[in-house]
This record gives sequence, structure tokens and C-alpha cells, in this order.
Amino acid sequence: MSTQHLTYAQAAQLALQLEMRADPNVVALGEDLGRGGVFGQYRGLQAEFGPERVIDTPISEANIMGAAVGMALAGLRPVVEMRVIDFALCAMDEIVNQAAKNRYMFGGQGRVPLVARLPIGIWSASAAQHSQSLEAWFAHLPGLVVATPATPQDNFSLLKASLASGDPVIYMEHKELWGSEGAVDTTLDVPLGQANLLRKGGDLTIVTWSRGVAPSLQALDLDALKGVQADVLDLRTLWPWDQRAVFESAAKTGRLLVVHEAVQVAGFGAEVAASAAQATGCRVARLGAPRIPVGYAQVLENESRLTADKIAAAALALLGTPR
Repeated sequence: MSTQHLTYAQAAQLALQLEMRADPNVVALGEDLGRGGVFGQYRGLQAEFGPERVIDTPISEANIMGAAVGMALAGLRPVVEMRVIDFALCAMDEIVNQAAKNRYMFGGQGRVPLVARLPIGIWSASAAQHSQSLEAWFAHLPGLVVATPATPQDNFSLLKASLASGDPVIYMEHKELWGSEGAVDTTLDVPLGQANLLRKGGDLTIVTWSRGVAPSLQALDLDALKGVQADVLDLRTLWPWDQRAVFESAAKTGRLLVVHEAVQVAGFGAEVAASAAQATGCRVARLGAPRIPVGYAQVLENESRLTADKIAAAALALLGTPR
């Protein structure tokens, strides 16, 4: 075991650095990478690997993603930096119609082994156009892998797994987790599609991911849920997602609460809840953001945020229903 104490941003930087050292075909491209990226997740990489492998691009997301698809088809393994998911909307054709479908449409003759980093989530005082959680859009699309790391360990291990997958990965770090800290075992492999059981209990199952993990754990420590024992599962990847782990837990507890920061309407939580109810007959509930743009004013922004209190209230409501 080789363990370091790193921030979420440092963990991703180290994972990419190690992969670039191991494989000259790994390249990174995006805006301001030479300056370390918006959150410092590329710090020092251009100095080590040069501007030919850590490429500063023009401000054109469609151009960046289109170039990355071409690079991948030509044998490179590009890491594509979109800065925030909101900007990636300018590159949807390249993601949806080119990266996701190439392997299928050409009978496997070409593959697109790229990792597109699309940071999701509320970004304090950044308002409606910089605070979106659109993971359900990409989980809906055949041909894409979707990863949502919640911890420094997972941001290290899942980035390495994504680079090794051979398929296009939509890699969704959270905009407000970059400074979070934790132990990172650089020898630990985390496969795509495997949930992480963070807490065990028989009263209900809480399934979450990304920024939903911390407040879900905090909710169980509140007086309102005193004595309640819950399984807490961090999905880690939304496609593939760990149906076996969720179904086993939901069958055991009989109650499933899915928690996500994204708008609740048509969020990925609906897929988890419906699948679990169909497979196990468990009671289900969802907790997500209201269907409103994220406000700039703090009081409005808070309406869209997950909190431990909101999660506790949703859990109590679910516990009040008969099994």
C-alpha cells in the first residue's frame, strides 16, 4: 500500500501524471491547461510533458471535443477538459453523435478511448449557467460510460480506470469538491460499475453519488435519525451502475431513498428507484433539486442545495411508510 493525503484535485492530477508517464499516447487538451486548469487539476503537467501532450486550445468546445474524437480514432488516449459541464453543451454533437456511436456504427473498426472531464454541480454564487448537474443526459446515451467520483480516492482510481476502459467516458467531478481532502492509496484499483458501501444498516437504503455522499452520511448523525441504521451506497459510476449492490440492499431493508443534487424531475434517481422497485418490490423515494434554475442569491441557491436536514426529513417520511 502506498498512501498519500491529497485533495480531490491533487488526486486527479497524480492519476493523470502517472498514466502519462506510463503511456505516451495519453494526451490532454483544453483551455488554460498550461496554467494548471481552473481548479489546479493539471498543475505541473505541461512543464513535465510539454505543450505537445498538454495542449492549450482555443475557446471552442466543439473544436476541442471534435479534435479529441479524431485523436482517439487515430490511436491516442485523450483527456478532454471542458472546464465545467455547462460549457460542454457547445460540444454535444461531437459527444452524442460521434464519440458515443462510432464503435457501433462502424462495426467495432474504430474505438474512441477518450475521457471527457465535465465538472458538474452547484458552484457557489455562479448561478444558473455554471451550476448544472446533467449526469442523467449522458447516462441516457448508449455508448458512453459515466463516472461521478465523490472522494479523492475515487478521483484517483476512477480516472485511471476510465483511461483504461477503451470507450468514451463522461467523467464528472464536482465543482465544489476540488479542495476536499482524504487518504489516497495509489495501489487501489476501483473498477467502473462497482458501488461503495459506506455504512451498513437494516432500516433503509440510501443511494447517492458525487456531492450527495457527504450530506447523506451527515444526515444519519442528526438527532432526527437517532437510532436509524442505514445502508449508504455511493454508486461512483452511473453507467454502468451497480444494480446488484442496490437490489441486494433494497431487498434487505425494504426501503430505498435515492439522493442527488441534480433536478429531481427525470434525474438518474428515477432509473435507480424504478429498477429497484421492479426487482425487489421495495418502497422508494427520491430527493433531488426542485425544477428551477440555480439562483445567484444565497437564499435562492440554497433552495437547490442538498442538506443533511433535507435528507433526514426524506428518510423519516420513507420510514413512516409500511414495508
